[in-house]
Amino acid sequence: MHLTHPWQQPIVAPSEPHRQRALERQGQLTKPAGSLGRLEALAVDLAALQHTDAPGADRISIAVFAGDHGVCAEGISTFPQAVTGQMIANFVAGGAAISVMARHLQARLEVINLGTATPPPVTDGVIDDSIAPGTANLAGEAAMSPAQLEQALAAGDRAAQRAADQQAQLFIGGEMGIGNTTSASAVACALLAEPAVSLAGPGTGLDADGVSHKVTVIDRALARHGDNRDPLAVLASLGGFEIAALAGALIGCAARGIPVLVDGFIVTVAALAAVRLRPELRDWLLFAHHSREPGHTRLLEALDAQPLLNLSMRLGEGSGAAVAVPIIRSACALHNGMATFADAGVNNAE
Repeated sequence: MHLTHPWQQPIVAPSEPHRQRALERQGQLTKPAGSLGRLEALAVDLAALQHTDAPGADRISIAVFAGDHGVCAEGISTFPQAVTGQMIANFVAGGAAISVMARHLQARLEVINLGTATPPPVTDGVIDDSIAPGTANLAGEAAMSPAQLEQALAAGDRAAQRAADQQAQLFIGGEMGIGNTTSASAVACALLAEPAVSLAGPGTGLDADGVSHKVTVIDRALARHGDNRDPLAVLASLGGFEIAALAGALIGCAARGIPVLVDGFIVTVAALAAVRLRPELRDWLLFAHHSREPGHTRLLEALDAQPLLNLSMRLGEGSGAAVAVPIIRSACALHNGMATFADAGVNNAE
């Protein structure tokens, strides 16, 4: 019996009847038409995606995927690889930015270890989906085998299923992996047919010489990879376990009817790969913020995305998406809670 791969699941279409009813309601609320700006569109989009007349973002599932990168052998990061495992422990202990935001939002946070060079100091509270102790060095060889890519995509899909089991109304994917801006930049360059210099940035804090070296390393990887734009081939050749898992999670959420709030540079690269694989996924993606990582602008253009915030953030972990959640909750509260002109006995505009 042939089993469907996680990325081949059917993706539900947004509900046009719910969209139309939400638009009609927005036109009847006690305000000038359009005066709440993008908050109106947010509520309408969520009503259509959630197939409901009362959209909400109370139940939020956050999944942080962690994995190491063989390309760190090229000296492309200011941090040692041991930090990946150490940060997994910090997520679980509640000390990381995304941990703080998850508590603040009363969101469910899970941490998934896809494979680290140095084992994390803790195992309790960590979902072990380990594939290998990090990817291979993408500068000289494929980052992962086709089988490893499938494992990573499936790990993301399992996270989407857990979000569905929790009846999540919104999913946020985060990532941790020293070296992953190099991998993500390489994936973006291959998908967009762009040179490394146009997309590579400082990541965790490289200076100009460090960025220049990073560009050289990515260019080597792109030359090795060739012109293949197939998203699965690009992810296997140039990606990271956590980037591929994010792509699988995004597709998996859309297949289960869960809208996704996309974080910054790394997650947007995963979103681009996933949308190239499944164009119908694009309807399910909301974009949280404009990262300070310079390549993010080009990615947002490629996805025709208008993020909600621009706070010069570049931390990752899903932190920018978490910060944007109160805006989405405000949009839903206004949509659901405002009186109509008829309710309030207020004359509407002629």
